Amino acid sequence: MKKLVAECIGTFVLVFAGTGAIVINDVSGGGVTHVGIALTFGLVVLAMIYAVGDVSGAHLNPAVTIGFWLSGRFRAREVLPYMASQCLGAVAASGVLRFLFATHPTLGSTLPAGSAMQSLVLEGILTFILMFVILNVSTGAKEKGITAGIAVGAVIAFEAMFAGKICGASMNPARSLAPAIVSGNLQYLWIYIAGPILGAAAAVAGCICVNDKSCCPMIGKKALQT
Repeated sequence: MKKLVAECIGTFVLVFAGTGAIVINDVSGGGVTHVGIALTFGLVVLAMIYAVGDVSGAHLNPAVTIGFWLSGRFRAREVLPYMASQCLGAVAASGVLRFLFATHPTLGSTLPAGSAMQSLVLEGILTFILMFVILNVSTGAKEKGITAGIAVGAVIAFEAMFAGKICGASMNPARSLAPAIVSGNLQYLWIYIAGPILGAAAAVAGCICVNDKSCCPMIGKKALQT
C-alpha cells in the first residue's frame, strides 16, 4: 500500500507541476516559456525520484511500469495496481487544475501539431530513449540514486525541449490521460497510450541487445540461451 500511495502522490505532483506549467504559461501570455515547461517536467521527475524512489521506485508512468515488467524486473501482479495508482494521481492533479483554471480549454493535454502518425512515431522513439536510459541507470525496478535521478530528469527535459512543440513529448500515458479526460480532449489520446507503451517495449529489446542478462534478467536469460 505504501508503494501505491507513493506512486499516486508522485504522479500527482508530476502532472500538477508539468501540466500546470503549460496552463500557467497560457494564462500568463508565455511567462513560463517552452524551455521553462520542459525544465519543469525534468525537474519534477528528478525531485520525485529522490522523494519516493526508495519506496516505490518512482515509476510515475504506466509505460515505465510495463517496461520494468517486460524486462523481468517487476512482478506481474503489481503492474495493474501501480498503473491504477498513477492514473488516479494524475486525474486528481488535473481535477485540481480544472478547479483553479476553470476556463482553460485543454489543461495541458498532449495534442499533435502535425499528423497523428508523426506524433505516434515521435512518442515511441522518445519513450524508447527514456526507458533505455532508465533500464541502464536503475537498480532492479527502482529509479533511485543520484545517477538515476539526474539521468532520467535530464532525458525528460531535453526530449520535451526539442519535441514538445510537435507531439507534446508525453512519454507517459497517465500524464496524457488525465488532462484529456478532465478537459474532454480525447480525440488523440490513443497516440499517447500506444506510442509510449510500444517505445518502452522496444527499449527492453534494445537493452538486451547491448547488455548481458543483468539488464533484463528474465527475458535476457532466454535471449542468451537462444
